[in-house]
Amino acid sequence: MTAFNALVNEPLSLLMLATGLFLLYLGIIKKFEPLLLVPIAFGVLLANIPGGNMGVISDGPAVQGKGMLEMAGELGIMNMLYFVLIKTGLLPPLIFMGVGALTDFGPMLRNLRLAYFGAAAQIGIFVVIVGAVSMGFTMKEAAALGIIGGADGPTAIYTAIKLAPHLLGPIAIAAYSYMALVPVIIPLVANLTMSEAEFRINMREEDRKYPSKTEIKNLKLLKIIFPVALFIIVSLLTPSATPLVGMLLFGNLIKEIGTDTHRLFSAASETVLNTATIFLGLCVGATMRAETFLQSQTLLIIAGGFLAFNLSVFGGIAAAKIYNKFSKKKINPLIGATGLSAVPMSSRVANEMALRHDPDNHILQYAMSSNISGVIGSAVAAGVLISFLS
Repeated sequence: MTAFNALVNEPLSLLMLATGLFLLYLGIIKKFEPLLLVPIAFGVLLANIPGGNMGVISDGPAVQGKGMLEMAGELGIMNMLYFVLIKTGLLPPLIFMGVGALTDFGPMLRNLRLAYFGAAAQIGIFVVIVGAVSMGFTMKEAAALGIIGGADGPTAIYTAIKLAPHLLGPIAIAAYSYMALVPVIIPLVANLTMSEAEFRINMREEDRKYPSKTEIKNLKLLKIIFPVALFIIVSLLTPSATPLVGMLLFGNLIKEIGTDTHRLFSAASETVLNTATIFLGLCVGATMRAETFLQSQTLLIIAGGFLAFNLSVFGGIAAAKIYNKFSKKKINPLIGATGLSAVPMSSRVANEMALRHDPDNHILQYAMSSNISGVIGSAVAAGVLISFLS
């Protein structure tokens, strides 16, 4: 009746159980993205208990033609949850709705020129796609791998679901692991590519020397109009990005309307977001069975994701350096580094680095402008890739 004999006969399951425990350690003790890493880690444990019938079989004859109840009875409830919630692409847009409800576009609207860096920081996605194809990945697999460079877990998962569902487990682990390592990766790249003078560029002093000529007279009204207008523009240009961008901006809209939609805002930012996060983590973790996860391809995905992440940080910094060549009003390149979608961690890390070089150099609100635009940029990049490759 026990699983001990099966563990002896399937030693790779022991390695996966150790992986799950290590991820739990990172989430609980090291506090690396615990809200998602803990469910993913426990999903790994669920999937690799021999005889537990909790691992996800993402494709193949075993799942073809089966109804939901039949699948739950024969293949386990995690398979049913995976196909209903993940395979359909339901949960990532719901998470984006919750993220939108927690997002304030005010800093970006007050510093629109900084939104440019949210686009520049997506360069890692496309460089790694080229490299992955040269290493033998298909275009769809390469695109799903490259999107890790956007530093947006739900976007990476959504892209993997659409283009390479068999790689969902390692892509999700890589995406969230590197997001958790933002306090390590941004300083690493910034210290290698920025000068002391660039670290000391004070954005408030630049604003005093070169004040903006555009005044926002009614920010509240603008913050209501903005998500609607942006949704229409982005969806018309990139229809494949509509599920992510649309839900992100809808969540933001119900937040900005105020008391009339407070109950919707509360549900989106708390109940829906938390529920979706739990099931997304568990289902993604349950795809990481020993026979599908422990392959050489997994190591390539982890290495490629790390490269994409670092290139994206460098792309944002390089864009700020180029901007400074042609503008009197200088931009601290740390703001370019926050073009990643890891909100608000990237901005906090950049602000802390700026303060270490100059205690009066508070760049948080400027960094958030680039950071928030990076969320939209990564979703649009994912939409473009899905549109071309689906």
